[in-house]
Amino acid sequence: MKKADKFRIQPYRRLIQVGFVLLTLWIGIEFYIFVAQLQSGAIPSVSRPAGVEAFLPISALISFKYWVLTGIFNTIHPAALVFLLIFGLTALFLKKGFCSWICPFGWLSEMLAKVHIKIFDRQFKLPKWLDYPLRSLKYMLLFFFVYAVFVQMTEPILRDFIYSPYNRIADVKMLHFFTEMSELTFWTLALLVGLSLALPYFWCRYLCPYGALLGAISWLSPFKIQRNIPSCIDCEKCTNVCPAKILVHKEKTVFSDECHACLHCVDVCPVKNTLYFSATNTKYRVPRKIYAWLIIILFVGGTSLARIFGVWDTNISNTEYKYHIENIDGPEYNHNRGEVSEYDKEKWQPATSDVKSPAEQGQTR
Repeated sequence: MKKADKFRIQPYRRLIQVGFVLLTLWIGIEFYIFVAQLQSGAIPSVSRPAGVEAFLPISALISFKYWVLTGIFNTIHPAALVFLLIFGLTALFLKKGFCSWICPFGWLSEMLAKVHIKIFDRQFKLPKWLDYPLRSLKYMLLFFFVYAVFVQMTEPILRDFIYSPYNRIADVKMLHFFTEMSELTFWTLALLVGLSLALPYFWCRYLCPYGALLGAISWLSPFKIQRNIPSCIDCEKCTNVCPAKILVHKEKTVFSDECHACLHCVDVCPVKNTLYFSATNTKYRVPRKIYAWLIIILFVGGTSLARIFGVWDTNISNTEYKYHIENIDGPEYNHNRGEVSEYDKEKWQPATSDVKSPAEQGQTR
């Protein structure tokens, strides 16, 4: 039996996680300043960060279908679709690496899980008869969104929604969700944090529809955690450290949609070449360092290509943003206002080029 090397990828994964968390915070601060200065009537001292669109997954799904049907990569929230494509490609080739290497909520879940273990000295888990039904919740949420977008929404409805006042200001509404938090929102978030402390990874495991989408795509990935059965000593260390509670020591190939490719199991395996990330048991193995680089390259490369091809920054001008922010409480900014395709087309002319606001066109409400 050859002992595994002492290299561990986890410190590097945590470094990458913290890097993306800090990047997310920086983007949030920039966007907050951008919106606050427009609200005060000042000229923004910072540009609107396109990265804020990572928090617009529904807009991204709608843009994706519209792109498939028409070939138009709309420039209202183009970065949202770019992020969806990047994360989808990550799931297709690197399992749910987004969840354990990039997602700030994944990092937060890990921190809460550590607090849970500090408090209880072990990680609680639900019995299978309760765990499996609860895991289906995130897929039910995903099905609801996918059905609404890909079945119910026709091309005209998609187009009208994308260029509607509501979608144009969706990023600001998302910001207000946190900065102007209602009592119900506060207690809902507090409940989720409490549940995540009581049951580690509660949000990721049971409720996150984005994670469900990436988990479904990851089923198609040729690359998975592989176990070389002849050299396995059944120490079960891999299973004990798995945050997704997968019985790795019993699998030859880990097909589970819950596998986040965090590579914890590979790190702790004491026998060389017994656990590894690969397309097959013998070929196309991906070393842990290479996996980390691939995650970074997919993200940086994807966003860089979007900038090169002009599908990164929104075409909404600061003047138009100011108009929307000043009128954000109007009925046209409410997604429940009748059919999604019904809005004032004399004021809002959908187009693939930059659309001026009524204020810029010399119109009045």
